[in-house]
Amino acid sequence: MQVKDIMTEPVTIDKSERIGHALDLMEKNDLRRLLVTNKDKMGGIITTRQIARVLGTRKSLGMPASSLHVAAATMDAVIKVLPDMSVEDAMVLLQKTSVLVVVDGDKILGWIRPREILAAVNVSGQASDAMRFPLTANPNDRLVHARRMMLDRDVGRLPVVESGRLVGIITERDMARALRAFRDLNDTASKQYARIYNILVADVMTHDVLYVYTDTPLEDVKKTILTEGKGGLPVLNRKEEVVGMITRRSILDYLVRAR
Repeated sequence: MQVKDIMTEPVTIDKSERIGHALDLMEKNDLRRLLVTNKDKMGGIITTRQIARVLGTRKSLGMPASSLHVAAATMDAVIKVLPDMSVEDAMVLLQKTSVLVVVDGDKILGWIRPREILAAVNVSGQASDAMRFPLTANPNDRLVHARRMMLDRDVGRLPVVESGRLVGIITERDMARALRAFRDLNDTASKQYARIYNILVADVMTHDVLYVYTDTPLEDVKKTILTEGKGGLPVLNRKEEVVGMITRRSILDYLVRAR
């Protein structure tokens, strides 16, 4: 199987557009990243994580999301591949990046993400085989603390745990939405900082959480992630304790290790 068989059409945005528009496009298309163009040529990738990074920096406080350009949150590093690359080789390359852009010369044909790979392959094993050690947040943690943890450890979501039990989940998308909302209040920089500093995880987390168990078959985990549009799910043991986090990327990593 080749990447041209499973690639999908990317959603693009020009680097001169506003970050708020990028978030709207992501919301509309249920995406966490967009392909950034510059005069119809590829200019990089913008992700919800990068937007959360930019919206949370103090140097841009006092500026609403509507005034910040996509270029401010664009990552330049994009790996280009040819349409006849094998899916197996694409899996290995995706260990280094979040997306592969399929090109023919200067023409963009499509993109490949862990989502496309997982939709095309079967997986065996159970959730415990592909889960990662979970970083967790508490409902009373400040949002800025959770943001820093996610950025420092390069994760897109944190299970929220209280008294040993799963009570919610906070994602980079939740964070970007919250930061955008507070920035669009058009306060002064000092007021914006005070508002943002006092947001708690409980204020923005998702309460109704999908989860799996350590012995849930990986094929079932994959189907849930794809059909529900989730980037990842908390993994519980039979005592209902959070013992792991399983994501599209961690399943992909497991598939590469098992080759």
